[in-house]
Amino acid sequence: MKTFSRLRVLTLAAGLMLTAACTAQPGPATPAPYTEGSEYVTLPAPNQRLSNDGKVEVVEIFSYGCVHCAHFAPMAEKLRKELPAGVTFKLLPAPFSAEWLPYARAYYAAKQLGVVERTHQALFDAKFKQNYPINSLDDLADFYARQGVDRAEFLRIANSDAATAAMKSDLDLIRHWQVDSTPTIVVDGKYRITGVKTQEEMAAVALWLAKRELAARK
Repeated sequence: MKTFSRLRVLTLAAGLMLTAACTAQPGPATPAPYTEGSEYVTLPAPNQRLSNDGKVEVVEIFSYGCVHCAHFAPMAEKLRKELPAGVTFKLLPAPFSAEWLPYARAYYAAKQLGVVERTHQALFDAKFKQNYPINSLDDLADFYARQGVDRAEFLRIANSDAATAAMKSDLDLIRHWQVDSTPTIVVDGKYRITGVKTQEEMAAVALWLAKRELAARK
């Protein structure tokens, strides 16, 4: 009888332990590293994306005339390589002033010619490290010619109606995103990064938001 009673007590104790384990309340959730209104803001609806390719997009609004964009370019490239599958990195030129219009046109031409990847950093370096006088569209045509691009074809595309239309459309999107400085990053047309203390932090917030947005789609 004593043996039976002891076994029964052990069985009841084990059951209580199992019940306790099943009904235990979860611990406090790990706080998010970045917060709405501090390091980023949610953009007003309707959300507008740069494209509809089905991937989460991280868009850098930039200008080849912006020295801060030149400083950010290596970090942007590192961010691009760190993005998981299902997330894409894109560039969007900002024609914020008459002085920046040639740089926007140059980007559209370079993109159509398929040379952005190999000339993007080189253009920043030529302008801000090597101090080439790259200010006008002719100056930009000279730069791209040195990179092996047909100068006449570059100018034809840069001055085309298609480039003008793209510039106007992109400027409308930039305004919708309420972007007023460069470099700025917008994630999936929903979040604009703002209030960060460093460019490194901007890249980190972009990566975090992109991963969060990707996880929400699954």
